[in-house]
Amino acid sequence: MAMTNYRDLSTLSSASGAGFQFEFFCEVTGETWRSPFRPYRRGQMHGLVSKLTYWFNDLHALGRAAEYAADSGATRAKAAALAEAQQLAEQHFRHCEECGKWVMPAAWDERGGHCVQCAAKARGYGAVAPSATESASPTAVCPNCQTPSQGGRFCHECGFDMASAFKSCPSCGATLPRQARFCTDCGHGF
Repeated sequence: MAMTNYRDLSTLSSASGAGFQFEFFCEVTGETWRSPFRPYRRGQMHGLVSKLTYWFNDLHALGRAAEYAADSGATRAKAAALAEAQQLAEQHFRHCEECGKWVMPAAWDERGGHCVQCAAKARGYGAVAPSATESASPTAVCPNCQTPSQGGRFCHECGFDMASAFKSCPSCGATLPRQARFCTDCGHGF
């Protein structure tokens, strides 16, 4: 199954730093791992030629040709870079067959062969096992950009209104899905 728990950090602008990089995140704890930066040589060449055309006006045709060459191969090069990054990321993540989440080893239960959330449900602990709450505090994840929440009404990464998807427990302050009827940390009823 292809990994979808990533953010695209690639830069394809006409700059000498054009290239591909992806940040993968654990769907339970929010920990991240970044793939190595893979330079996009056509994009870098376009950036260099664009700088030259700024100084030498006679090179505009060459600049357009470099832009066309960079744009024509960008989709294929990005797909290849993503496939390579996903292969590398599979070495850092485990896939839970029960819930379909990709998790880092800290959120993996070796005994059960599942993520800590599924293992906790199987043992009857609810959403999170006691051992998981000690090592990683349960935080909400922004539904828009998948960044772990730092608290507050808006996502610190993309500005999404977290109040539309989450609520806070008035008793202990835990962040819960809007449809929750009870707090998973203290049992407070809503």
